[in-house]
Amino acid sequence: MSRLVVKFGGTSVGDASAFAQVRDIVSEHARYGDRVIAIVSAMSGVTDDLTRGIVSAAAGDGETYLEVCDSLRKRHLDVITELLDDDPARDSLGSIIDSLILEYESLCASVRVLGEVTARVMDAALSRGERMSARILAALLQQAGVRSEAVDATELIVTDATFGNAAPIAQLTRERITSRLVPLLDAGVAPVVTGFIAATEDGVTTTLGRGGSDYTAAIIGDALDANAVWIFTDVDGVMTADPRSVPDARVIPVISYTEVGELAYFGAKVLHPRTIRPVIEREIPVWVKNTFHPERPGTRIVRDATNTHGTR
Repeated sequence: MSRLVVKFGGTSVGDASAFAQVRDIVSEHARYGDRVIAIVSAMSGVTDDLTRGIVSAAAGDGETYLEVCDSLRKRHLDVITELLDDDPARDSLGSIIDSLILEYESLCASVRVLGEVTARVMDAALSRGERMSARILAALLQQAGVRSEAVDATELIVTDATFGNAAPIAQLTRERITSRLVPLLDAGVAPVVTGFIAATEDGVTTTLGRGGSDYTAAIIGDALDANAVWIFTDVDGVMTADPRSVPDARVIPVISYTEVGELAYFGAKVLHPRTIRPVIEREIPVWVKNTFHPERPGTRIVRDATNTHGTR
């Protein structure tokens, strides 16, 4: 039985149809027999909206953050209404979403009074996006017959207090991931973990910075000795060029860690080297795949691109 970490970016959970596709991908692998750990980002644009709302509040604006709250509430509840059956579970999830948004609204109101937003408060505010996504996906999986549980990465990944770009503390993180997730996997439960966020040893919410959700996937893949980490996005893999600018850009089937780092250095929108270091150093294969065309092979990232063994 394989342990498979699958991470879904913002466009992969951008609306109801995207959430349904993610549900189907995770469900298929769970039924295939894999022990699946799903990592989710906030819905596309949500982190930007959360940032805009709280920054405007710090500047004394009392309207923008309320508009953001209304927009986020409608967007997430629309997904729930479209995809979940009309039952108590749906009502309960709606209440959880509303509670998370009200907490954000309260943070913004406080920031408006103080006239500033600290990095610590910003991390607390931005964590709401991933928390909402994780709970929605877990509920969708449950409805599809897959036992699932939303898990906040604040329970798993222990970091220093560098808010906005926190560094994980390896041993504590490994211990917490193992003690929290292994029992779920052994019981046949598919955890849905919030990407991007973590916490200090004292439980204060932090974020992992650029590529944070990918980093979450790599950290968990490393701690659980996963057989593979799959990074799902909205393109078919790592491309030779931006397909929006170069129509004949093609997917690179296999690429090395070093080559990915060079592409990132020159501005390509690929995985940041830091985000995949935990699994590459242990030679756990990383795949970049398309959420909307999961049957396509994608790109495999390995230490040595000349070694193409073990392509699952």
